Amino acid sequence: MQILAISKPRNVEEARLLHNHHQLRARIFSDRLGWEVHVIDDRESDTFDTLTPTYILAISSSGELAGCARLLPALGPTMVTDVLHSLLPNGQLNAHSAMIESSRFCVDTSLGKGRGAGSVHEATLTMFAGIIE
Repeated sequence: MQILAISKPRNVEEARLLHNHHQLRARIFSDRLGWEVHVIDDRESDTFDTLTPTYILAISSSGELAGCARLLPALGPTMVTDVLHSLLPNGQLNAHSAMIESSRFCVDTSLGKGRGAGSVHEATLTMFAGIIE
């Protein structure tokens, strides 16, 4: 499993992975979880995707997208401050320049490999490591 951080695709392969990432988000958030999210042509996106986020992609050894997450600077618009502010103490986030928000974190659990009985999926661990790094 490898990790890839993409803000803007630099080649056809990165563009393909970003396309697949939006499809995975639609399958997870709309189809599986039943969230009311914006899906067009089997791809999920929202206004936060227009803010040039960095996407963290977990790529399996066979080159398949195994998981993804979206990172945004906490000082700008974020899901937690603009949409989920009721989760914050006093409805506000004390953000600083070294803080990021991770949103739309999901793993393709339909991929057979990556998870043992009762353990965390390898893609989840790989993405957490990539975000921290």
